[in-house]
Formats: sequence, structure tokens, C-alpha cells
Amino acid sequence: MFLLLLLLLSVSAKAQFIPLSETSEISIITIGPGAELYDKFGHSAFRIQDSLNGVDVVFNYGVYDFNTPNFYTKFAQGKLLYQLGVSYYQPFFESYVAQNRWVKEQTLNLNYTEKQAVSDFLWNNARPENKKYKYDFFFDNCATKIRDVVQEVLGNKLEFKEDHIKEERTFRQLIQQNLEWNTWGSMGIDIALGAVIDRKAKPIEYQFLPDYVYEGAANAVIKRNGTSENLVKQTTVLFENTPTPTENNFLLSPFFILGLLGLLIVFVTYRDYKNNTRSRYLDTSIFVFTGLIGIFLLLLWFATDHTATAYNYNLLWAFPISIVVIFAISKVNVSPKLKRYISFLLLLLVLLTIHWITGVQVFAIALLPLLIALAVRYVYVVYFIGRR
Repeated sequence: MFLLLLLLLSVSAKAQFIPLSETSEISIITIGPGAELYDKFGHSAFRIQDSLNGVDVVFNYGVYDFNTPNFYTKFAQGKLLYQLGVSYYQPFFESYVAQNRWVKEQTLNLNYTEKQAVSDFLWNNARPENKKYKYDFFFDNCATKIRDVVQEVLGNKLEFKEDHIKEERTFRQLIQQNLEWNTWGSMGIDIALGAVIDRKAKPIEYQFLPDYVYEGAANAVIKRNGTSENLVKQTTVLFENTPTPTENNFLLSPFFILGLLGLLIVFVTYRDYKNNTRSRYLDTSIFVFTGLIGIFLLLLWFATDHTATAYNYNLLWAFPISIVVIFAISKVNVSPKLKRYISFLLLLLVLLTIHWITGVQVFAIALLPLLIALAVRYVYVVYFIGRR
């Protein structure tokens, strides 16, 4: 969904404002999910086919330029500009066939004037001065552009019906239905994205995902002369992929790895309790680990333009201030004042639980073993310092 890394046989937008023939067709192309995380959500594009004029091209809003100065910095900050690319249809199609991703086409029920208007809009949008835009995963991406272009051209004549949406879902739920919960990608997304994506999405907002662009178009109507006609006049499966089983090694999964880590923390804590001691290296490691993650999440919230990383309550377990007190916790004889700070960390875990139960933010299930282990460890350290 995010991109087509390399446009094959790119088509210049120069001198493309030619009249379409009466036999021309404009369609929405929907591509199924791929193997990589950035492909899991599918992809959407426009196709203009006009055999009389020798035109068969695809308009793809998922392109970016790897040669952009400070590419990775801009990507991390949410400042990377995506762009509309134009390519010949056949190599575009074959690239997804090679990836074993299904391809479907919805031919739009447009009259000649509407076809020409869509064509003119897209070619104008593909001009060098117009083609770039600031990408937003939920509100301005390669899928939402399809919806927005059709709405822009057809205006009040177009109506997206909502009765195909049978169940209300949050943005997070919509994302996660494309992912296996016990994968590093799924957990990483849940950790990086904040509570802003835990609100219910409006039916029209579902169309940040290509599957819902497909469903939305299939259920949309055009109002003409007092009657309603379907937006899509024909649907064609251009390529049916061969399903391949997902290979997930449970022993390398986040739930298993964090479960082992949680058991290790609990085991060391139990041993410390029996020996009336404190493993300061464990506590130091916990503070470094949670503190660094907290700093990263804080930067995603305040130092980037990403809209989905705000109000991230994963900071309640990955608290950035912990990085400041690593030297204090690493000492053999810790200050009694540190008891207050660790009690505060316990309180944050309680708040996290409340946020989770009340639905303010949903957290990654794979984190549970770690969160429980942190609570056990903090309780013991508070107890140990109090005894000292």
C-alpha cells in the first residue's frame, strides 16, 4: 500500500491532455496484500484505457523518490513527500503477478464528459509541480486519493452508501485485521501509534485501506436525472493469486520472547527475595530499556508530523525519565528517595490498565508478559528499599 518503489517504464505527463475516445474506460485497480509488512494492506490505483488512442496507463499515488535529500530523516519525521506516478499498465500489472498478489478491476460507470474530467484531473495532478503530496497513513494515502479524486470530479452526483459496513471498528482494529497479532510488525504498530487511532472510524474513513475503497466503490451510486446508477458497471478479477500459508515461528514471536523475558525477570525477583538482595544489573537494564523506548515514543509524538503517534499511552510503561535515573538505580545502596519514583512507575502501570480496560487505548497483547513482570519487579524493589 505504501509505495511502488520503482516505476517501470514511467510515462511522462507532458502533452497528455488529449481527448479520450468514446470507447475509453476508467477503472479502479485494487491489489491484494503482499508478504512484507508495508504490503500487508494492499494497494490502489487508477487505470485509463483507450485503445483507439493507444493509451493504457496506471496512476499510482504510492510513489516516493529514494534520492530525496535526508530521505530516512524525513521519513521518520513524517515529512517525506509522496507523489503521483504514471506508468504503463502491463509492467505494473506483471509486477504484482510476480509477487503473487491478486488484482481486481472495477470499471467505472462514467459518461464521456465524466471520463474526460477524471482523465484531465489525473494528468494535471501528475505534472511535476502538482504530483507531490504529504503522505498520511490514515487520511491522505494511495487509497484515500482514489476516493478523493472521484469525489472531486463527480461532486454532489456521487454518493458513498454506508450499509456495507456491518460493524463499527476503530482505526487500530482496521489495521490489525490485516495483521497477525503475534508478529513483531503488529506489536510494533501497536506500540508506535497512540490513542488517536482508538476512536471509531466513520464509514467513509474506512477507505484509507484499499479493500474498503473497493467495497465503497462497489456500493456507491451516481445520481443522474433523478435516478441513481451504480458507480461500478463491471468488476473483473485480473489475477487470482495462489494462497500461500503464513510461516510464523512461535519460538521467534514477540509473545514467546517477551514471555521468556518476563519469566526471567520474575525468576530473578524471586531469587532476590529469597536471598534478601537486589540484582541492580537487572533494574538498570529495565530502566535503560524502558527509558530508551519512552524517548523514542516521545519523539514520535512531539518531534514528527505523524498524526497517528500522538497521545501514546505506551509511555505509561516505557517512561522516558527512567533513563535519567539509571545511575541512581545502578548503585549498590540506592537512595530511599528512589522508592517514590518506583512507586510512581507502579501507579503508571495501574493507569495503563485502566486506559486499556476503558478503551482509551488498546495495547499490544504480546506486551502482557513484560508488563506483568515489570509490575512484579517494581513491587519487590519498593519493598526492598523500604526494608533497607
